[in-house]
Amino acid sequence: MSTAKSSTAEGPVATGSDGAVLLSLRGITKRFGPVQALTRVDFDLPPGQVTALAGDNGAGKSVTIKTIAGLWAPDEGELVWQGQPVHFHGPRDAEAVGITTIYQDLALCENLDIVQNMFLGHEQLRHRLLDEGSMELAAKKTLEELSVTTIRSIRQPVASLSGGQRQSVAVAKAVMSKAKLVILDEPTAALGVAQTRMVLSLIKRLASQGVAVMVVSHNLNDVFAIADRIVILYLGQMVAQGPASAFDPTMVVDYMTTGRSERAPGTAQAAASGKEAR
Repeated sequence: MSTAKSSTAEGPVATGSDGAVLLSLRGITKRFGPVQALTRVDFDLPPGQVTALAGDNGAGKSVTIKTIAGLWAPDEGELVWQGQPVHFHGPRDAEAVGITTIYQDLALCENLDIVQNMFLGHEQLRHRLLDEGSMELAAKKTLEELSVTTIRSIRQPVASLSGGQRQSVAVAKAVMSKAKLVILDEPTAALGVAQTRMVLSLIKRLASQGVAVMVVSHNLNDVFAIADRIVILYLGQMVAQGPASAFDPTMVVDYMTTGRSERAPGTAQAAASGKEAR
């Protein structure tokens, strides 16, 4: 794997309150035969902040997610986790360091209840038997800490839950696994207004606990409601990144559809012009 330095557009580096960066993508390039899916992509994911990854269909968002999650290894560039280069050989490697990816299908078992889903694959045992009491207490505590109050019983089958409640269970499961970075792929897709509001609040609370959160969403209202920072991809290249306050929805659409924006002042424009200068 090459460690070539990327030359993509960059705004100010976003860091956590202590100046730390949890994960850095450096010059990430990914090809599938003749198709160039990503080209020298650079950006940072700081702890305690929500980073929105925006881009039109085919921009490379899914490839970026799956590269971070360990499904695909980059052809060039590197992932730097807490200051150290890492090489994931599969999703288990990414999960082992603290990266959890929640895809649109949520990967929940509808025939199992909430507790069983939250501990699936990590069940607690006592005297070689399932420790149901401990798991129930831990599941209840995690949901309470995330202020999830709409669930009637933690022994409800997941099949009986609404879309927003299922998303809450998936996030709580990530918290239970002590994830340091949670990636959410279209977390509010097909949700109603009330359920969307609940999920967005949940994402904010997750970040407030010091977790790095990356959200992929086509809904710019959702993006601006929760994002501290925005990264925009266009045809596999990062064309702009910066604090959410440096963008407005029209600028983001411009970048998503053309790779540039004439409206972009300050940080976002500097990011784009920096790319063009190179």
